[in-house]
Amino acid sequence: MTVALTVLASLAVVGAYTAQLVRWLRVLQREHYVAASLARFLGRWTSPQVGSASSPQGRNLHRPLTLSHVLFLGLVVGLLLANPAVLVADSILYGWLCPTGLSLRGRTGALRWTRRSTTIAVVASVMALAIGLLGTLTPQPWLGAVIVVWAVPVLLDLATRLLGPYEERRAREYVERAKERLARVAPTVVGITGSYGKTSTKNHLAQLLAGPVVASPRSFNNRAGLSRAINENLSDGTSVFIAEMGTFGPGEIRSMCDWCPPTIAAVTAIGPVHLERMGTLDVIDAAKFEITERASVVVLNADDERLRRWVGRLESSGKRVVLAGSSSEDARVRVVRDGSQWSVVLDGVEVSRQPAAVGVQPSNLAIAIATAIELGADAREVLGRVGGVTAVANRANVVTAPSGVSVIDDTFNANPASAAAALEVLMGLEISGRRVLVTPGMIELGRDQYGQNLTLARRARNLGVELVVVGRTNALALAVGYEQPPRRFDRREQAVAWVRENLVTGDAVLYLNDLPDNYP
Repeated sequence: MTVALTVLASLAVVGAYTAQLVRWLRVLQREHYVAASLARFLGRWTSPQVGSASSPQGRNLHRPLTLSHVLFLGLVVGLLLANPAVLVADSILYGWLCPTGLSLRGRTGALRWTRRSTTIAVVASVMALAIGLLGTLTPQPWLGAVIVVWAVPVLLDLATRLLGPYEERRAREYVERAKERLARVAPTVVGITGSYGKTSTKNHLAQLLAGPVVASPRSFNNRAGLSRAINENLSDGTSVFIAEMGTFGPGEIRSMCDWCPPTIAAVTAIGPVHLERMGTLDVIDAAKFEITERASVVVLNADDERLRRWVGRLESSGKRVVLAGSSSEDARVRVVRDGSQWSVVLDGVEVSRQPAAVGVQPSNLAIAIATAIELGADAREVLGRVGGVTAVANRANVVTAPSGVSVIDDTFNANPASAAAALEVLMGLEISGRRVLVTPGMIELGRDQYGQNLTLARRARNLGVELVVVGRTNALALAVGYEQPPRRFDRREQAVAWVRENLVTGDAVLYLNDLPDNYP
């Protein structure tokens, strides 16, 4: 190749590598820098098909090959022919265009160049440069550059693992600062966990309490988020700190409780969330139980059968157990929906009746009420604030669009229980027209994911709800469950545009879940 052509090809290869780096670093960031997540998402994006051409519902989902596969075949041909022009051109195309649909910027958020993401990018790029330079010493000098374009997920995985000990040391520094601040301010700590409902319950509890109360913001529920919440928000005089605690595996909640020990622990539910990471419900059950180990009082959702099994074990260890829920009559605190009102029952006696807020789950509210009372708040004052409890943003919120269409926004996330509840909200609306469900389905359900999405679509069909599928992650399961080819769009914006063009006054739409665009 001429010098000019060599320079242009080199710049194009660097650009291709950079495009891959930005794509996959964004995926890694969205997955909380879990190195192994890159392999899972590489598999999702390069899966050769999402449907079965043999089923009526799956025919329009069948994709025998992706562009990544075509270009990989080109890479093999280039290697067999030892043709540098083919290798370089093929790799440049792959770097800029693949995986198709995984954009550079992203709809749900661009890559944030934080200290950690920048450090990982630098380490990965140093490794890439070393491989590229070594390649120049081989009979095929372009081979190293070609390899690094295709191997970006592997390089990022290695860089993340190599930096793991360093990041652990930095995290411990933040934890120590948070631990010292907790000891100095000395608030009563309430720990809240659960497969779902923990953010809503946390916010409800904060709304029910008076005085200087601090709750961990949004979903800051891992070690980094919790220590940041304490360091940035816990001020002198705070009487109660409400700590949401999530987990991707055993030991994580126990570790948080070691330096942020809750006096009261509240657990909302045990369900098939993060099954992809945890494997079984028993593992999830054990991981959530860790929040009770340091607490003296434990508030449990009485409507959850798995949580009810904890009662004897907890009481035998000397802990006070308080049951709260909606359907279980033996719960100390119950919130029962009666038409458009809530009936609040305390120790078997109805003590309050108030208008029910749309999007607020009765069992979550009951747990918040019970926890507030256990904190020593006056029961009458707590009940007086129930009317001010609101749903968390993007959690089954109902609004009327300018077009007159009723819109239910339940896009924060979704699980089988919340999806069923959101469909109930949709069916409970007093409308005269169409009911439409727009969803990409539910994720992180492990082996249950296909079946749960199939069940969701089947329930929608049985209720007479029109189904609109977004993306291809769960497209086949939703199509098969709906028993006929549903309307389908690649992106949520396309589905929203269709809704605006086709629904009118008297119609209703439920937007259920909104996957980040690191999912296909």
